[in-house]
Amino acid sequence: MREPLLVFAILLVTLPAAAQKTATSKASAKPAVERSAALEQRIAQLVEALRAKTVETRRDLHMHPELSNREERTSQVVAARLRELGMDEVKTGVGRYGVVALLKGGRPGPVVAVRADMDGLPVQDVNDTPYKSLNPGVKHACGHDAHVAIGLAVAAVLSEMRADIPGTVKFIFQPAEEGPPAGEEGGAALMIKEGALENPRPEVIFGLHVWSQYEVGAVLYNFGPALAASDRFQITIHGKQVHAAYPQDGIDPIVTAAEAVLALQTIRSRRITTMEPLVVSVGRIQGGNRNNIIPNQVELEGTVRTMNEEIRKQIPDLMRQTLEGVTRANGATFELEYEFGNPVTYNDPKLVEEMLPALRRAAGAEHVLTRPPQMGAEDFAEFQKVIPGFFFFVAAGNKSKGITAAHHTPDFDIDEGSLTIGARTMATAVVDYLERHAK
Repeated sequence: MREPLLVFAILLVTLPAAAQKTATSKASAKPAVERSAALEQRIAQLVEALRAKTVETRRDLHMHPELSNREERTSQVVAARLRELGMDEVKTGVGRYGVVALLKGGRPGPVVAVRADMDGLPVQDVNDTPYKSLNPGVKHACGHDAHVAIGLAVAAVLSEMRADIPGTVKFIFQPAEEGPPAGEEGGAALMIKEGALENPRPEVIFGLHVWSQYEVGAVLYNFGPALAASDRFQITIHGKQVHAAYPQDGIDPIVTAAEAVLALQTIRSRRITTMEPLVVSVGRIQGGNRNNIIPNQVELEGTVRTMNEEIRKQIPDLMRQTLEGVTRANGATFELEYEFGNPVTYNDPKLVEEMLPALRRAAGAEHVLTRPPQMGAEDFAEFQKVIPGFFFFVAAGNKSKGITAAHHTPDFDIDEGSLTIGARTMATAVVDYLERHAK
């Protein structure tokens, strides 16, 4: 009986040239497929071994949340862990409290980036859990503690596999995703400004977000728009202060503001095509200081969410037109400050198509689902303006455990099983991309 290699050589001699090429291609492809399968099996094993550590990290961060541009302790925890893992480079202080680390693989290949956001929210934690926030009035109410824990788990997994990894992984731990305080720079834009995507420059960037509105186990994705552009406005309506018993002698900015709130909704319902998503929401009204005084001004603050850049550009003018009519009718005046914020979080369709097989292998094909774009926003979009990016979602709700609260609420929580799913999915995606594009 002939040896397999000898049989293969004889076949190559006797086959036509085209067939020889096909046979050689299949033979060379097989080791690559086997290597990828072995790497993914190793990822699954390492992620599972890190399960307890990942949960511990998430709970520690949940107990010590920090607001945007104030993530001092969080950045220290992240940097210390990355150094412990033997990253080739760890930079701190990028974009205030941002941390950027490099892991160089043992084989030549491209550079990819993985981003995790770190900030909490000004929300009181009302959950009775062993990991309840110790910082009154501040909570990880959007899952950024989970994102950091997942990012560190991915760094730990890949550090164990570095000899087999082709290329370099850049880990970006970002502060102030929820937006920096007034008058400060921050978030993804500041990290980019300070060189987070340079030296070396990644080809692509990956990010994820836990999502409490879907049952744990699912991984959710979008082609193209995934999250909306997010803009902010502040309106000041000026009236004339007067005793509340004699409103005819003044100009009431409170009544005017009430009409303005309702009138602004006609932009969505009557002035923009109903086929395009749009939200105009007033989130804060402030005016007056006593029950029997009509004040001289009222402030309104809110957000606009859009998916279409052309419609986005129209909104400030439409708001001015609406406010002009309402205030003129009441004898009042107004000022409008409009600030363009995060752009649309746009997933490069070609990149999504390429990465879906890896997500399906990591999470199970039946668990990887597409979903409609959401009107929430993410400053991950700033990275996507510079390089192609893929931002996906890891389901973290669990109705049987009562974990159903929406993001940004006092009782928000996650099923911690999502941490393992997120780490396995992200690590698999990164390694798959590196293997596909190895030099």
